[in-house]
Amino acid sequence: MICLGNICRSPLAEGILQSKLDDRFIVDSAGTGGWHINQPPDKRSIAVARKNGIDITGLRARKFSTDDFETFDLIYVMDRSNYNDVMALAQEDAHRQKVRMILENDDVPDPYFGGEQEFEEVYRMLDKATDAIKAQFERP
Repeated sequence: MICLGNICRSPLAEGILQSKLDDRFIVDSAGTGGWHINQPPDKRSIAVARKNGIDITGLRARKFSTDDFETFDLIYVMDRSNYNDVMALAQEDAHRQKVRMILENDDVPDPYFGGEQEFEEVYRMLDKATDAIKAQFERP
C-alpha cells in the first residue's frame, strides 16, 4: 500500500486489508516521500481505524524502495501521482505488472489537510477497495 508520506492513507489501507486476511498474507505500506520515516500514522488515521476496530498504532512510516518490487507480489497505490512515482522506479516489466491503483480508475484523496470527515470518507473508500482485493484472493 503506497501513498505520499505513509502516515494517512497507506497505513489505513494496510490495517484494513490485514484485518480481512489471514496470516498467510503479509500486508505492508510505504510512502514515495521520506518526510515521515519512523513516525506513527497520523492521529486521525489512528482514530478512524480504532473507531472501526483496527489498531494501527504500531505501524511506522517508511519510504518505498526498489527492493519492494522483489519483496511483494502486488503494489497498490492511492493516487495517480504516486502511481507515476512508483512506475518510474520500476526497471523491468515484471515490476510494472505488480503496480495497481487501489481504486481502478480513481484516486483516494489525501485527507492530510482535512478533518475527521475526510478521514472517515477515505476509510470508507479503502474498506470497499480492500473488500475487492480480498475477493480476488478468495477466487479458486
